[in-house]
Amino acid sequence: MEPRSGWTFLSNHSHVLIALAGDPELRIRDLSQIVGITERSVAQILLDLEGAGVITRAKDGRRNAYHINAKVPLRHPVEGHRTVKDILRLARK
Repeated sequence: MEPRSGWTFLSNHSHVLIALAGDPELRIRDLSQIVGITERSVAQILLDLEGAGVITRAKDGRRNAYHINAKVPLRHPVEGHRTVKDILRLARK
C-alpha cells in the first residue's frame, strides 16, 4: 500500500494561529493564501479560535488585529497538558 500524500502534522487551525502569531493584523485574504484554504474556511477557523478563547479580535477601523491567549490548553486529550504557547514555541522560525 502506498502512503497517502498531502497530509500535514498540524491542522489548518494551527496554521492560522501560527500565521497570526507572526503578524496579528493579517487579513482573512492573506491568511487564506498563506494557509492554502478558502477565505470562508479561514473565517470559520477564526470564529472557532475566538469561541475557544484562543484569540480575541480588536477592530481598528475596517481592519482587525488579533491577540493570542497563549495560556489556553490544547484541546485534544493527548496534548491537553500543553498550551497554545507550546505550539507557537515549536513553530518559531
